[in-house]
Amino acid sequence: MDPSDIIENRTFDEIAVGESASISRTLTKDDIALFAVVSGDVNPAHLDESYAASDMFHRIIAHGMWGGALVSAVLGTRLPGPGTIYLGQDLHFRKPVGLGDTITVTVTAKEKRPEKRIVIFDCCCVNQNGEEVITGTAVTMAPTEKTRRPRVALPEVELLRHDRYAQLIAQCAKLEPIPTAVVHPCDRTSLEGAVRAAEARLIVPLLVGPEAKIRSVAAAEGIDIGAYEIVVAEHSHEAAAKAVALARTGKVEALMKGSLHTDELMHAVTAAESGLRTARRISHAFIMDVPNYPDPLIITDAAINIFPTLEDKRDICQNAIDLAQVLGFKPPKVAVLSAVETVTEKIPSTVVAAALCKMADRGQITGGLVDGPLAFDNAVSEEAAQTKHIVSPVAGKANILLVPDLEAGNMLAKQLTYMSKADAAGIVLGARIPIMLTSRADNLRTRMASAAVAVFLAHARRQGAPAAPAPG
Repeated sequence: MDPSDIIENRTFDEIAVGESASISRTLTKDDIALFAVVSGDVNPAHLDESYAASDMFHRIIAHGMWGGALVSAVLGTRLPGPGTIYLGQDLHFRKPVGLGDTITVTVTAKEKRPEKRIVIFDCCCVNQNGEEVITGTAVTMAPTEKTRRPRVALPEVELLRHDRYAQLIAQCAKLEPIPTAVVHPCDRTSLEGAVRAAEARLIVPLLVGPEAKIRSVAAAEGIDIGAYEIVVAEHSHEAAAKAVALARTGKVEALMKGSLHTDELMHAVTAAESGLRTARRISHAFIMDVPNYPDPLIITDAAINIFPTLEDKRDICQNAIDLAQVLGFKPPKVAVLSAVETVTEKIPSTVVAAALCKMADRGQITGGLVDGPLAFDNAVSEEAAQTKHIVSPVAGKANILLVPDLEAGNMLAKQLTYMSKADAAGIVLGARIPIMLTSRADNLRTRMASAAVAVFLAHARRQGAPAAPAPG
């Protein structure tokens, strides 16, 4: 067995005054986050790297406590080691410890007191520049029995971060909130989501639906809607029709789905004469924040087009690329998914994928890199793509996944949500205005992110960004 896999203590009788032991460790963002989770200390001075320098003292305390924990680690695993009882400490935090600093902790036996097996240690923590950051003493009761055993492996801990949505919402601070028709907000979730988006200055909501029911929900749930206009509609069908009419007249720049069925809203949106159709196929995109994936991930179409044709998929692809450009993807990289990465007539989705790639080559799809067919692993894992000897600017680095059909896309999005703890903000594309197609299962963070995406799309249209062509 490797000696590094063995942990062995030093008994009271074995310890000699002047004996020392050390460990080194580099402070990471995960260390600080884990400290916050375990301690409950969410002081922004510890967690927010942009926090003012005037609060550096608090950073010394927080990161000093991390250094103090390293002192405990040396005493408990090296000297004296297993069986040690930590009785007290007197530590002084001399300098701040920052992300990326490598701290070496050394404890040196200073004094032994046989009556209670007390050993007092001098403690010194220095950074990579040799500067003392923590000094002091620690008091321990050393073990009497010798212990030598395999080192216990630390459990693997995965921190799930959902900071991409926070960044997206924060970027909307410089943009005006957009007037938005909230269609039939007659339950707590949809009404609260609209109000919270308004309070965050993402939208200016017009609440479209039965006034008495909306006010009843607001009163029962303690939601203040006094500042918001109510457009009266007797039922959900009328609410959808009136919301679409508001969009056609330019009074609103986005729609937000409330507590009505998706098909009710989309029936009004897609109506031939009175709807919001363009010449392009309407499609849906999930903008997903997957904690263990390095980039935001757009999945399309997982909510509207059940079995899209080749022409439908061309529009679905172009809609997603246009969205990605507005959100700042440079460049948008589209992986056209199938079960395999080779073209075979036995799997029609591979033939469609190949056709889409050629359409991109000939300028029928613009603004992004398109490759396929690609299996899911080859689309998101560079290692998997290299194993299959796939040479592609998209393989392993995709930020748009174009799925074969709605069933595949819906399952993929929900697997990422429930198995990988991803968030999935949804938006409808290809209509005259963005449509937030929220789900009853969406949390508040996801609803806010959907609103932020709509804000970016609406402002891009104001500034003359390429939009879906007019119908006919």
